[in-house]
Amino acid sequence: MNIYIDENIPYAKEFFADLGTLHFFAGRTVTADQLEDADILLVRSITQVNEQLLSLNNSLKFVGTATIGTDHIDQNYLKNRGIAFSSAPGCNKISVAEYILSSLLVLAEKQQFELTDKSVAIVGAGNTGSAVFDRLNALGVNCLLYDPPLQLAGDKRNFCSFKDVLAADIISLHVPKTVQGKFATVHLFDESVLRQLHSRQILLNASRGEVIDNQALLKLAQQGMMPTLVLDVWENEPSINKDLLPFVDIATPHIAGYSLDGKVRGTEMLYHGVSRLLMLTATHRLQEFVPLPAVNSVSISQRLDQALLKSLVHLIFDVRRDDALFRQLIDQPDGFDTMRKTYQERRELSTLTVHSSVKQNLLLASLGFSTCALNDTKENDEI
Repeated sequence: MNIYIDENIPYAKEFFADLGTLHFFAGRTVTADQLEDADILLVRSITQVNEQLLSLNNSLKFVGTATIGTDHIDQNYLKNRGIAFSSAPGCNKISVAEYILSSLLVLAEKQQFELTDKSVAIVGAGNTGSAVFDRLNALGVNCLLYDPPLQLAGDKRNFCSFKDVLAADIISLHVPKTVQGKFATVHLFDESVLRQLHSRQILLNASRGEVIDNQALLKLAQQGMMPTLVLDVWENEPSINKDLLPFVDIATPHIAGYSLDGKVRGTEMLYHGVSRLLMLTATHRLQEFVPLPAVNSVSISQRLDQALLKSLVHLIFDVRRDDALFRQLIDQPDGFDTMRKTYQERRELSTLTVHSSVKQNLLLASLGFSTCALNDTKENDEI
């Protein structure tokens, strides 16, 4: 089997070496010529898999994307050719949710507010939006869900209106890129919608850049009419409109889902998909390959408030690091992709075991931390 793999899919060699001959390629620049003899193709979101890319290939049996999103895959074309397809739904939902949590804790400190005093509208209630909801809801934040397709499909959760979304203190976007149809998401936040927001709100986008009309966003930002902005995704990546950067409080290059754990989880899911295709037993697990983090255990001896939570979260992931690196690298040639390709290792909160009282451990676990009860009963009672 000739297995062609995006060079930025982590631990692909370890997972797939037993299954065939591995060929690694640059996802942004891969060509039809390179993939002519591919039996299996594994990509990330930057590779458009369509008839043009596969025009010279007659042997392809399987395409997999190590991502939640699938808008870069022409699934109808694959189906017509009888090529099996698999994605990695939910693989990086934890990573994105922790990106949102880290960002909000930074802004809460900067603007001096308590998250529990704010309302948060989560636009898109799939895997990622639900993960965001679960964490903020555990903290006691008033969370609203907006997802008309899920609501019409019979999802029994409580959903809000789009008017409610625009009235929320914080709006977090977690929708797929959908170009057509009643619930298209491209430019869901166009100029008319953006004009209804105000400077006391916070708008976060960690879904797809096209969900917000970036040109309209810049126009209104230059007029001082924008909320606080957190943008991980941008229109026209990697050739983004850099004029937006001065107006964005937290800016990163599409790395919200880039935790090592999330990326390897995506690789593992593709490995299981390929194993099923080949009717082989999957023998590898991500735990074989992922190392222990540098900091993996801590004890807390006081009540968990927002300031202490920020300290714990930022022991693992402080989004300000990525914001600073992005602003430093973006003016370099291929700066957007350079940072993605050379992204510094980032772990998930589950890799940190927090020793605390049994009562507080319930909250910590719901936020994603691993937990362990303190041995001192008296200390537990006092927390």
